[in-house]
Amino acid sequence: MKFLPLLFATLGGPILAAEPSIMLSGSWVPENTQEIEFASLPRVPSEHVIINDVHAAKGVNQHNYLAHHDGQFWAMWSDGPGVEDRVGQRVKFATSANGLKWSTPMFLTPIPPNSGPDSPHYGTRTEKGMRWISRGFWQREGELLALASLDEAAGFFGPSLELHAFRLDKASGEWRDAGMVFDDTINNFPPMKLRTGDWMMSRRQHDYKTTGVHFLVGGVKSLGDWQSFPVLGSASELKAEEPDWWILPDNTLAAVFRDNRRSGFLYRAFSKDDGRTWSAPQKTNFPDATSKISGLRLRDGRYVLVSNPNPKKRDPLTLSISDDGLVFTKMLYLVGGRHIDYPHVIEHEGSLFIAFAGGKQSVEVLKVKLSDVDAVKMP
Repeated sequence: MKFLPLLFATLGGPILAAEPSIMLSGSWVPENTQEIEFASLPRVPSEHVIINDVHAAKGVNQHNYLAHHDGQFWAMWSDGPGVEDRVGQRVKFATSANGLKWSTPMFLTPIPPNSGPDSPHYGTRTEKGMRWISRGFWQREGELLALASLDEAAGFFGPSLELHAFRLDKASGEWRDAGMVFDDTINNFPPMKLRTGDWMMSRRQHDYKTTGVHFLVGGVKSLGDWQSFPVLGSASELKAEEPDWWILPDNTLAAVFRDNRRSGFLYRAFSKDDGRTWSAPQKTNFPDATSKISGLRLRDGRYVLVSNPNPKKRDPLTLSISDDGLVFTKMLYLVGGRHIDYPHVIEHEGSLFIAFAGGKQSVEVLKVKLSDVDAVKMP
């Protein structure tokens, strides 16, 4: 596919793109990007480790998040009885000195209210029981906070939905509930700081299928100090799910959404005013399996995106590279041959650490050296 540059103009607010559909480009890219031979993509070397596996117990391990804080790696994930998000589900965590050898997992959240193993609803999907869902680590003012949502375990999501922060008690090694961050909220990734000094993270309400995706901006004065701004069209132009976002070189924000209408492509919207208003989400040519994605701006200014691009199934997991955060020109095979999803990528000392779930029943990590990524060429 021939490279098509993106041209931008502003009309007193959100950014507008003349060619908004182009998110994947290169001589190796077919006109229909869904026809990429995903299993034949160039492969990049990696080191692999399994943190936790509940296949034998027929439980769930998913919603994986990583952080590097206070000289060590931290991982968290949802852990519960049965696949997936059932009554009694909690959040676990583990730590590592090098990202490859991990401590014995321990519970981070308490038993959800009246939903422990002694509950008649334990392990079921019903509004009569509750669940915790892992939501990531927030590194705020030198402190590591863990985020988790709590709601009824029937559908997605219950009307009692709340986002909570947990603070580690170093003396006991236990995490304590630091209070509600925002009511009727589940985020997708932890907050990231804007040029204004505010934090920002995505927000879905319990009725997000009709109200669409919002973004929360704030978090400076207190853990619960936020304003909520909608992405108009995110419930009509598409069925927006599990958004991610990053900051472009000119401080424009680019948000990317999976489409639960199963179009098989990612959608994208832009904000020029630090998340207050957004352009209408538009379909890109970047293929997607209707799965969670994880993007990151690297320290050298480039961007990476970890995703399941095969529209037929969540296999393989790939790593895509962009110089400008708009158009990705390289896509590398990470791991596959099985159901894999829920990635989260972080950068540390010249390497990417990528957490993902294996069949929603194992928490696994890949370590990929950026020098190895650079050495692999597209055909």
